[in-house]
Amino acid sequence: MAERHLKGRAEFSVRNTRKSGKVTLADVARAVGVSAITVSRALREPDKVSATLRQRIDHTIRELGYVPDPVARALVTGRTNIIGVIIPSVTNNVFADVLRAVYDVIRMTDFGIQLGNSRYSLLEEEKLVRLFLSQKPAGLIVAGVDQSEATRSLLVEASCPVVQIMEVGDDPIDMMVGFSHYEAARAATRHLIDRGYRRPAFVAARMDPRSQRRLQGFREETEVQGLFDETRIITTQRPSSVAMGVELFGELMSVAPDADAVLCNNDDLALGVLFEAQRRRFRVPDQLGICGFNDLEFCAVAEPSMTSVRTFRHEMGERAIRMLVSAIEGKRPEEALVDLGYEVVHRRSTR
Repeated sequence: MAERHLKGRAEFSVRNTRKSGKVTLADVARAVGVSAITVSRALREPDKVSATLRQRIDHTIRELGYVPDPVARALVTGRTNIIGVIIPSVTNNVFADVLRAVYDVIRMTDFGIQLGNSRYSLLEEEKLVRLFLSQKPAGLIVAGVDQSEATRSLLVEASCPVVQIMEVGDDPIDMMVGFSHYEAARAATRHLIDRGYRRPAFVAARMDPRSQRRLQGFREETEVQGLFDETRIITTQRPSSVAMGVELFGELMSVAPDADAVLCNNDDLALGVLFEAQRRRFRVPDQLGICGFNDLEFCAVAEPSMTSVRTFRHEMGERAIRMLVSAIEGKRPEEALVDLGYEVVHRRSTR
């Protein structure tokens, strides 16, 4: 009898709530035959109610199609269960790898992800941070360390944990996971010089702050080695692509045809340089060495296979989200700044 009574109440609620619109927490509570507080507790802290009651509540939620109201939750707890992630590009494979790791971890928790794309704009990043913070997120992940003064102030004053990703710096807002783009570029430049190249060039697109630091690393290493030449630096603010690599290598050859090695800001450009070098009958790696950055999958299968700087993007996303969830749960990690380092992977595109 009790089961039939429960089912009848559930059906009654379904009919009535579907007529009126949105299903509420109170509707679920009436259908189950408990208080709204009990249902709320079952959703927020499931371990504090019996397994049997939890199953009844879960079944009724599915029957009624109840969707928790994040605004109501924020009023009660001071935050939602949403984690905001702000990156500068959703098409760049580098950020796609980071996001894949974030989603792999988050699906095993009660948190959800809200994604924002700043499109490499400091103003857009500030707007997204303001929007996300107004929605009382559980935490935020933001790419880079070069936020505007206004954005940084917002993040410093935020009432939730914040993790900066993709690089490391001396002054983290809260927590940070990444590597030094400057040191990685210096190491890649040393690799070219150690392999016997004496006229190295640098090719880059989309000159965001991380690209600027890679250029700085190349510049300082070649200056230390007495091999720096301004004419062998070719950059553009336009987006990066394989086709852009072809174009920039052509420009390099027009102003510095004696260049014998190219450090590229990323692997897309490096592949374009390789294609154009082969079209011009350069012997790679003997006549021209090529090094990319990030070590995307195609580097290992290109012909010849491409030397590149390996960055640990999946681990970066995984560490960032685990650190954030731990901090949200009141267990802040002992290390607030995690430097994952990098690796210059030598393949057949350099001697």
